[in-house]
Amino acid sequence: MLPATLFALALVAYTYLGYPMAIGLLARLASRRPAVTPDSSGPKSVSICLPVTNGASYLPAKVESLLAQEYPADRLDLLIYCDGCTDDSEAIARALAATPGAAGRIQIFGEASRLGKPSGLNVLAAAAHGELLLLNDVRQPLSPTAVRDLAAALDDPTVGCATGELRLSGKTGGGAYWKYERWIRFQEARFRGVVGMTGAIAMMRRADFAPLPADLILDDVWIPMRLVLAGKRVAFVESARAYDTAFDDDREFQRKVRTLSGNYQLFGRLPALLSPFANPLWFETLSHKVLRLVAPWLLLALFALSAAAARAPDEPARLVGELLLGGQIVFYLLALAGRRLGAIGALARTFVVLNAAAVAGLWRHLTGRQRVTW
Repeated sequence: MLPATLFALALVAYTYLGYPMAIGLLARLASRRPAVTPDSSGPKSVSICLPVTNGASYLPAKVESLLAQEYPADRLDLLIYCDGCTDDSEAIARALAATPGAAGRIQIFGEASRLGKPSGLNVLAAAAHGELLLLNDVRQPLSPTAVRDLAAALDDPTVGCATGELRLSGKTGGGAYWKYERWIRFQEARFRGVVGMTGAIAMMRRADFAPLPADLILDDVWIPMRLVLAGKRVAFVESARAYDTAFDDDREFQRKVRTLSGNYQLFGRLPALLSPFANPLWFETLSHKVLRLVAPWLLLALFALSAAAARAPDEPARLVGELLLGGQIVFYLLALAGRRLGAIGALARTFVVLNAAAVAGLWRHLTGRQRVTW
């Protein structure tokens, strides 16, 4: 019983501590240098693809940040897709397109019924004329040099997609978790490439865009990982930033349920991601994505095995079981208390919420209840 308990503990520890340490070490030992090919043709043209669903309150600041990019204005255009909006999003978008500074630079596309982001990206990519596509969301304004910095990363012919950094404000557990996640992505990028991209800020070549399935949940993993399977890699550009506010745990739970349900869909439709012979980032995919889906079941097994070991007749095994069981009980009590116990309680609660979301995500996937729309 004790060996099984320790094995479960080791897998949990590897998932959340061991892998970040391993990828950090690999990045340090084998950091990749960009293979940049000088381009004398000047800045590439960029089409900004912006799907919007009821984003009236975000559109003015978002469009302002896009039109203010430190990039030649004649090489940058903005395409906005209003996806079944029931607020004033389309009217605001058209008003913004009519302002003097935006004249001729913004196109508006509308859909009366809500179809989801993948359908919106398909429409925008088909209408785009830029050599590069900037994929982003309406809620997060971008840093002034985001377009320039992402485009520079794509000067490297081995890069299929360049993604930026999502900066979250607020002191929620979700915000702390995102800093941890961001650090892992940075190390992955330094080593071989990121597993996925940040949907709020990413860029790819228009020639590499393939129409997305209409019911796709995770376009921000599907797009880059198809490029990875084709032999490209995903670059992380720390200086290209999108800004948002961290969700509280309740809202973060709903977001993660959707994300983790989407991971099940992704692996079902791209099984090559699970093959070490087909996926150049197999080690990272297994450690960063697959084990996160397995983690809640490992935690349940660890608790049950620790409880059994705590009743073992052998004293050393019983002592280890009691220590592990007691530690888990204390941890879950911290999670129950949450922010009332400060940062430690908030982090413990976020950890439990994210693992509960993996279970809920599996249920939604198996029952077909996860829709492409929010």
